[in-house]
Amino acid sequence: MSNRSIWELLWDYDPNGLVVVDKEMNVVVVNPSFCKFFKVAPDEIVGKPLGKLLDDISGFKHVYETGDDILGEIKHYPDYGIAVRQIIFKVKEKDLVGGIFVDVTAEEKRKEELSEIKKEATRRVHEVINQQMEAAQKIAGLLGETTARTKALLLKIESLLQEEEQ
Repeated sequence: MSNRSIWELLWDYDPNGLVVVDKEMNVVVVNPSFCKFFKVAPDEIVGKPLGKLLDDISGFKHVYETGDDILGEIKHYPDYGIAVRQIIFKVKEKDLVGGIFVDVTAEEKRKEELSEIKKEATRRVHEVINQQMEAAQKIAGLLGETTARTKALLLKIESLLQEEEQ
């Protein structure tokens, strides 16, 4: 088996989405995982602008223009129900830009669920604090009332006792 056929196998079986675009941002080649992620057949996208498939290709343009790689940027594609970690790099010798899309949908969903759990816990903590404050205010009100009655009663008793002494 030649090195070329091994690379072709890796390209075909890589679970990450792989795409290569030219300087006009037209798709040169994609692998099956990329097609699966973005629900497109290779013949529907190869030779066509990447922007027809992805609404934001600014990262690809930036890398082509500057040569600065983008490593690990998280992008959400709600139309396709996927979140990916993007690695975008320039292939200078061929004047191309490559993109690797690592599916992080499950990881992002877990982060979102954890965030929701934290928000709910915070909401419940505030609810308990408010209930405790209401209870403390009611108790303080009752204590104030009974203290006032007790004081009035004791003052009356004191007054009566003083009258008897005179």
